[in-house]
Parts: sequence; structure tokens; C-alpha cells
Amino acid sequence: MSRPDSEAPLCLPRLPLTRLPNTPLPEGTIDTHFHVFRSDAPLNTPRSYTPQIATTADWIAFADRLGIGRGILVQPSVYGFDNRVLVEALAAFPKRLRGIVVIDPETSAEEIGRLDGLGVRGVRINTRNKGGLPLAAAEKIAAAIREFGWSLQLQISSDQIDDLAARLPSLGIRFVIDHIGFIPLDAGAWRQHIPPLQRLADHSGGYIKLTAPYRLTRKRGHGGLADIVGALAASHPDKLLWGSDWPHTELWSDMPDDADLIDDIQDAIGNPSLARKIFIENAETLFFGR
Repeated sequence: MSRPDSEAPLCLPRLPLTRLPNTPLPEGTIDTHFHVFRSDAPLNTPRSYTPQIATTADWIAFADRLGIGRGILVQPSVYGFDNRVLVEALAAFPKRLRGIVVIDPETSAEEIGRLDGLGVRGVRINTRNKGGLPLAAAEKIAAAIREFGWSLQLQISSDQIDDLAARLPSLGIRFVIDHIGFIPLDAGAWRQHIPPLQRLADHSGGYIKLTAPYRLTRKRGHGGLADIVGALAASHPDKLLWGSDWPHTELWSDMPDDADLIDDIQDAIGNPSLARKIFIENAETLFFGR
């Protein structure tokens, strides 16, 4: 698959889906954040982790069992600028999938146009993993993708939120904050980060993914999640997205159960009309307008 990297430990395998969520997902749910990995695809060295194999067919089986209709495939950092696995998945499921790539800031308009025709709808900046695009690339990437209507997807640390709240709206494109901005859930520390997240969502193009609460706390039940969802939903119900974060990379202990994760987020959302916005309508607006 690639040459060894002693500093990139092998992730835990995902858990099998042994039960369905207590409440079915809304019909037509869109998973806005998942990754796939193929055994023969070369991996970057250096990288932050070594993935377990989880193919597009595996995600399709997972999605079908849960009633997930469509998905947004996000380029993982371990593939760097090599988007072949993602592009092949989009070609195989053109109506069901859209993609978020990682590209060199010098990528030509012709290549961006080719990717757009295949279903790509954004570029990922990742300040947390080796192999990810740095935040310094945001302005150049934004200028390159603006005419295509793409968005920037940002995996950042919570201490970068304040800076981004002042910086991102001026880029003139839509943007999405991954994993609730990695704000800490423990001991109420999340409270200070809600206002800047809301300022990001105040912008017409600003969205927040309610994904991967297990990356924000190791406590079972993800205490604080309902409070965060409630605060953001009260102010910006049209700017929230849901994603599975399947197959849960970069974990070496406490692999989460997908049905438990869905139960937790549905309990936090509560309201069925709000659930339709978060699970379907907002993602349709952002990713499936064409």
C-alpha cells in the first residue's frame, strides 16, 4: 500500500453495525463527511496515521443499512494531493456522491473545471494532520475556486476559530467548519467558543458540521453536545450539517459505535423539522444544487 512510516500508527478498525439507531434517520439523509481507503492506493509519508481499508462499497453498504441516501466524500490527509480514490468513487456513483478534494494552490482552472464536472464541490484545508493544506493557502484556493461555487472545508483547532471569524467572510466563498471546530466538550469549556462559531455562521456562506463528538471528548454520551447543538440551532438552524465521520480514522482506543453516535445527535437535535434541515436540506443547498 505504501512504504512504512513508523510514526503513523495503524488506526483501529471500525466496529460492525450491529443494530440500527433507536429512531431511523430522516428519509434521504445526506452524510456530509466520510472517507474511503483502498488497499492499492499509495499513502503519504510522513502522515499522521495509517488507515484501515474501508472502500466505497463498504460505505455504500453502511449507508444503505442506515437509510443514508447521499454522501460527501472528503479527501483524507493520508492521500495528500492524490485524489484518485475519491474521483473514482464519484465516477461510480455520480448521482449519489459529491466530493471535497485537496489540491495544490497552483492547480489550473482547467483542472478545477474537470473536477467540478465529476462532482467535486470543495477543497479541504487541514491544519491538524500531516499532509493537509495549511491555512495560509486559503486566500489562493478561494480565488481559484470562487467562480465554480465551491466551498472551503476547514479542519482546524479551536484556538483558530476567533481568527477565522474575522478572516473567512472576506474570501467571498462558502466555507464549512469540520467537527464543530474541535471545541472541547469537557467542563463547559465549549461555551467560550460558541460566539465566534456563531459569527462564522452569520456569514451567508458559513456552515458548521455537527460531526465526530468523540474527537471533542472521551466521555461516553458526549456530555455538552446537546447544549452546543441547542445553542447553534437556536441561532443558525440553516447552517448546520450532519456527517458520520465514517470510518473514524486516527483512533487508537474507544472506537465509537455508529448507532450510538446517531442516537446521541438525534437526541441533541430533538425537533423533527430541525432534523430535516440538519440531515437533509442544508446539505442539499450546499452540495447538490447542481
